[in-house]
Amino acid sequence: MANLLYRLGRFSYQRRKLVAAIWTFVLVLLGVGALTLGGQTSNTFSIPGTESQRALDALQKDLPAASGASSSVVVKAPEGKTLMDPAAKAAVGATVAKVAAVPEVAAAIDPFTSKAISPDGRTGLISVQFDKPADELAKDTTEAYDHLSALSSGDLQVAPGGQIVGGAPEIGSTEAIGVAIAALVLVVTFGSLVAAGMTLLTALLGVLAGMAGLFIVTSFVDVSSSAPILALMLGLAVGIDYSLFISSRHRTQLAAGMDPEESVARATATAGSAVTFAGATVVIALAGLSVVGVPFLTAMGLAAAATVLTAVLVALTLLPALLGFMGRKVLPRKIRKTAVTPAVEGFGFRWARLMTRFRIPVVAVGIIGLGVLAIPTQDMQLALPDGASAAAGTNQRVAYDLAAAAFGPGSNGPLVVVVKTDSAAASGVLVEQVIAKSKTLGDVVAAQPGPASADGSTRLVSVIPKSGPATEETAELVKDLRSAVKPLATGDASISITGNTAVGVDVSNKLTAALPIYLLVVIGLSFLLLLLAFRSILVPLKATLGFLLTIGATFGITVGVFQNGWGASLLGVDSPGPLVSFLPIIMMGILFGLAMDYEVFIVSRVREEFVHGKHATEATIQGVGHGARVVTAAALIMAAVFAGFILVEDPIIKTIGFGLTIGVLIDAFVVRMAVVPAVLSLLGDRAWHFPKWLDRITPKVDIEGDSLRPKEPTEKELVTVD
Repeated sequence: MANLLYRLGRFSYQRRKLVAAIWTFVLVLLGVGALTLGGQTSNTFSIPGTESQRALDALQKDLPAASGASSSVVVKAPEGKTLMDPAAKAAVGATVAKVAAVPEVAAAIDPFTSKAISPDGRTGLISVQFDKPADELAKDTTEAYDHLSALSSGDLQVAPGGQIVGGAPEIGSTEAIGVAIAALVLVVTFGSLVAAGMTLLTALLGVLAGMAGLFIVTSFVDVSSSAPILALMLGLAVGIDYSLFISSRHRTQLAAGMDPEESVARATATAGSAVTFAGATVVIALAGLSVVGVPFLTAMGLAAAATVLTAVLVALTLLPALLGFMGRKVLPRKIRKTAVTPAVEGFGFRWARLMTRFRIPVVAVGIIGLGVLAIPTQDMQLALPDGASAAAGTNQRVAYDLAAAAFGPGSNGPLVVVVKTDSAAASGVLVEQVIAKSKTLGDVVAAQPGPASADGSTRLVSVIPKSGPATEETAELVKDLRSAVKPLATGDASISITGNTAVGVDVSNKLTAALPIYLLVVIGLSFLLLLLAFRSILVPLKATLGFLLTIGATFGITVGVFQNGWGASLLGVDSPGPLVSFLPIIMMGILFGLAMDYEVFIVSRVREEFVHGKHATEATIQGVGHGARVVTAAALIMAAVFAGFILVEDPIIKTIGFGLTIGVLIDAFVVRMAVVPAVLSLLGDRAWHFPKWLDRITPKVDIEGDSLRPKEPTEKELVTVD
């Protein structure tokens, strides 16, 4: 591999104008495609094959009016008045007319007809039924619905709520803070505005290419609304890191007196090999989400993987070309004219010597400390987002709080029982039995009949829980309700439980069950990749165990903040609650890939020193010493980019941003910079033991660039020369 990348780096340097022109053409082409073909993202969390989704799919055929999105507009009379007061009643009527006029609304039922009025008479629910699922509604529809809050007046408060209000999260100026911090870290690391700017530029170009490609794809397949932000988050982070790693190696060689062209080629061969393997582990971890069998996770994973792959291609081709344009300008001004800059052992070397000297205490403290931080993970609760998790002040949150206060938390997440038989009479009898059985369950407030199909064979029953949609009590109710009512169906009759809350429960259960399979596939493939790169069994094993320490501590801290509320207000989280159900699998995939990034960056240099003749401990010191500055800068940059997303109002993005920030800092500074050198020092030469039989069948990829070193002449050649 080193030879191939060496030739690629040299070609990009020599043909830099051509390479720059090709990338410019590709960016323009992708930009035009994104502007002309870009479609809309979806906000659905459905999983085909679950009971709740099968019931919804069947309703589209048997009862189309009930298969579309359902929602409710909360109306509340002022203090001291009720909805029956003339002014409030007139305002309710006008509001119902406005709701019915929203595009794609099939029906709007006033609270007086549906009897959806609170006991004190002040709060009512306007039931809204759309003719399409939430993720298929046009943007004009969701915007018009959201703007219904403008109907609020002194006579009536209006708050549109439900599943369609929470639109796609927006990318705002807050993320630019992370980029600004990244730029500052680059300037400090390089001591050169040219080098910092070029590294940041290549990362941004890679992100633009990846994002443009993603938006083109939205015209042909459904892409989750969170996918673009995840792709942006990862693309920025790894794009900067990969460019930083290659640029740093080039600058070191350039300062040591190497010819610029040779330096670019060698940096691409050595550091570029590490970037290739690091990028491959991230791509495997993200693309591996496809094995879970969840469409929206597959789309998110593949979108982010494509952006990471683009970042790797940019770092291996466009970056060497730009380095060719810059020449020695990538060095600080004071040493550009110096032929050779003497190497000075910096803090990284002193740190590495400290970690190897006190290796046993370092390993013990690291494992015990991270283990303690992981303790809250055992109490992790998972659910899909609902109005309670929406940002304070949004229509969705206001409507949720008003409905919960007036009717109880369960009113925001009714369960829907779908009863289907071969006749209207049989369905009617079965519905009565379902209602009676439902009322015997402890967490049920009410059960009442709902709409029926034209022939009456398919009927709905609405079951209102006492608890909120995202609580463990409601999740248990879904299980108990299914166990209680499904035996009532005999012969050709069928009973199934669906609705937004049931969908959320099924999604969480499916993801929890898929997690072990996902980990087995991703960790297994990455283990093989690292084994191929390092030609060692213990090093990949150590890397995997280190990741488990990282993910445990990260989940523990995230649960403590977002679920238990420890310091949550400092992050703008005013209502701690269950974590979004796909958070564990997403964070595991991303953090595993990023953890392997740092593992490859550090250990590849350690192996390079080892195969070139240094003792195992000294190789560890030299490898960590050379890589510490770059890994520190890379981790700070990546953490800064992720931290910028903590400021986003969307609770899902906020939680992911926080978790990734904490995970990167723990993995880089505790696991890879402390525990890893200590463990390598403990293992000594055994860390690099590779069975001979395995060595014979394993392809040699030469990640350390050994094939590029001039070979020592043999004894015969020396005699011939003499």
